[in-house]
Amino acid sequence: MKHRIVILGAGYAGASAAGRVARRLHADDVDITLVNAEPDFVERVRLHQVAAGQELRPRPLRDLLAGTGVALHVARVTAVDVDRKVVALTDADGGAAELGYDTLVYALGSSLAQHGVPGVAEHAYDVASRPGALRLRDRLAELAPGGRVVVVGGGLTGIEAASEIAEARSDLDVALAVRGDLGDWLSPAGQRHLRTVFDRLGVTVHERADVEQVGATEVLTGDGATIPADVTVWSAGFAVHPIAAATALRVSASGQIVVDGTMRSVSHPDVYAVGDAALADGPLGTPLRMSCASGIPMAWQAADSIAARLTGGKLPNMPLGYVHQCISLGRQDAVIQLVTADDQAKPAAPGGRLAAGYKELICKGAAYMVAHPLPYPARRRRLAAPARTTSPSRV
Repeated sequence: MKHRIVILGAGYAGASAAGRVARRLHADDVDITLVNAEPDFVERVRLHQVAAGQELRPRPLRDLLAGTGVALHVARVTAVDVDRKVVALTDADGGAAELGYDTLVYALGSSLAQHGVPGVAEHAYDVASRPGALRLRDRLAELAPGGRVVVVGGGLTGIEAASEIAEARSDLDVALAVRGDLGDWLSPAGQRHLRTVFDRLGVTVHERADVEQVGATEVLTGDGATIPADVTVWSAGFAVHPIAAATALRVSASGQIVVDGTMRSVSHPDVYAVGDAALADGPLGTPLRMSCASGIPMAWQAADSIAARLTGGKLPNMPLGYVHQCISLGRQDAVIQLVTADDQAKPAAPGGRLAAGYKELICKGAAYMVAHPLPYPARRRRLAAPARTTSPSRV
């Protein structure tokens, strides 16, 4: 009987893990199923472009997985039972089913973090998901010239959203509210370029503005200030999917699955976690941040580790670290902040049109690697011993 590998979530991490492990193992020995709520691969790092009105190339998952042997199951994950080794699913028609596994890769990712701020659920828009970006796109299209847009959150997502909207809709009054100083984690060169671009785009920056409430026409800060807003875009961080915290898996205070260096759960050896859903250490012991830059290498590590354990091969020993942070500032500009392996800013931070071209290559490369998870052996390896099924395949 074949060894069943189930991957939950087809974002950058989950889809990369599925394609890579399929290319590591012989199809006669394994059944690999990728479960995702949507039939398409969503380029999450481009959702601010969608919100600004740009059309992106559709990427059906079946096309990306063609020839890999991975089976796509379009359904929503509702629960995971790590004791019975089954996943509960609900399809688009509301039908319920269970899918059994021998090895599970959990890659359900993250969603918008509201941080308990009043009014976010009722009044704010977001770019954390494709439906959210499309909803924001439609609302921005309704705004007349002079409409006021406030983006809350000074991280990568907030900066990219504010600059993209300001460039696409120069007739709008775009502002960014940040808790600290604008780009305060960047090097001085990176901060200077960021401020120069925001000045050129006409983005107003409210620094040291801790937003405590979102209203229908304004946001309120902790010091009592009111920032007028016809549209509020909430980009103040991400929260992991809550399913893992409801299982017997060991999770962190944030709900992320705690994994070792091979992306294997420290409490359940038949479960791996990658991407935003996993708490993994970087080269100096600091947790990897939620990002595409973390998710794809984590997926490779997990896929190679699964293949090594099943075939009796050597476990990978690839340190996971960073090289740069690529921040798009509209379609014509960007800043490339060089960083240390543990994500601390180096002095160099080139920006401008060439940096924008480089950022575009990074985005295209990330999507390409989902469908082409290189490098991989030309000959897929056989399992070291006959696989054994320990739970029902489907109920």
